[in-house]
Amino acid sequence: MNVTRNVFRDDHEMYRETVRRFIERECKPRQSAWDEAGKVDRETWLKAGKEGLLCASLPEEYGGGGGDFGHAAVASEEFARSGVSGPSFGMHSDIIAPYILRAGTEEQKHAWLPKAASGEIILAIAMTEPGTGSDLKAVKTTAVRDGDEYVINGSKTFISNGLTADLIIVVCKTDPKAGAKGISLIAVEANREGFRRGRKLEKVGQYAQDTAELFFDNVRVPVANRLGEEGKGFAYLMGELPQERFTIAVGAAARLERALENTIAYVKERKAFDGTVWDFQNTKFKLADIKAQAVAVRTLIDHYIGEHTRRRLTLEEAAIAKLFATEALGKALDEMVQLHGGYGYMLEYPIARDFVDSRVTRIYGGTSEVMRELISRKL
Repeated sequence: MNVTRNVFRDDHEMYRETVRRFIERECKPRQSAWDEAGKVDRETWLKAGKEGLLCASLPEEYGGGGGDFGHAAVASEEFARSGVSGPSFGMHSDIIAPYILRAGTEEQKHAWLPKAASGEIILAIAMTEPGTGSDLKAVKTTAVRDGDEYVINGSKTFISNGLTADLIIVVCKTDPKAGAKGISLIAVEANREGFRRGRKLEKVGQYAQDTAELFFDNVRVPVANRLGEEGKGFAYLMGELPQERFTIAVGAAARLERALENTIAYVKERKAFDGTVWDFQNTKFKLADIKAQAVAVRTLIDHYIGEHTRRRLTLEEAAIAKLFATEALGKALDEMVQLHGGYGYMLEYPIARDFVDSRVTRIYGGTSEVMRELISRKL
């Protein structure tokens, strides 16, 4: 991309090679089977844990790799560049596990994080509800205290890892009248009586990423399963959502670069009217615009990787990164599908998979509209 990258250290680049080898050996050969099953097999999760691909940035005392966000960014980039979809290792490791690390008790951390790092347990976080999307203050799932237990009732939807998760962090209302101050985070083991998984949701893309509905019918869990203080759940969410959004942006930047490289190679080979598609000025100008956007995205993202590795990334900056990277990716992919002609609509071509797999990046983790709202508050 003609951008000098100096944000990563030698240990980050060594980790990159580990991730690349794992993807080539364990993921690409299984992609079709995962797509058909609608989920990633447990064996791959355990292999990922064994090779250090899970929870790499968590402290070693809790079973993690002792790294920093740079390691998480490397993994996000490599999975995006590979075209592999399904393994939600990043969400498990860099989005959900940090809630336990930052808000959990020492007992909770030692009970759950080592098993998350090894792949023995798969994590999910249940925020979205059938009638509630980005407005987390409006969740209706309740957790009513009864002695030393909470009784949870409600339903969640669009839950990634919903089919396979062993431990789900549930966003609940412990005080329905208190708005954002009535939200708590409660960890629910999947073997609890009254917990039920719904259907596997059929999505436009990311076929191997299991996404499901979850139901809670008088599910009893000990008060000891609550993460942090009662009523502080919204604050914990706001503390961790910037990393979730920025991780999406990191992947979007890498996917944009990969799609551009593939499209340039395609148009230079594709014959049309006694030449190639590359020979048309329209093609060159379209790709020049996309190249300029890709360089701008890369420059922004690398700056923010450095900031976040030093724990200086703000809520506003994460929103800027996600909005800019995912919107640029979406518009560029539409142009690049067009340059592929009919083959751009065929899923056997990487550009088509990129197109359907990436559309959700402007929705999950907070829609582009929500990102604009967050940014506008600082204007």
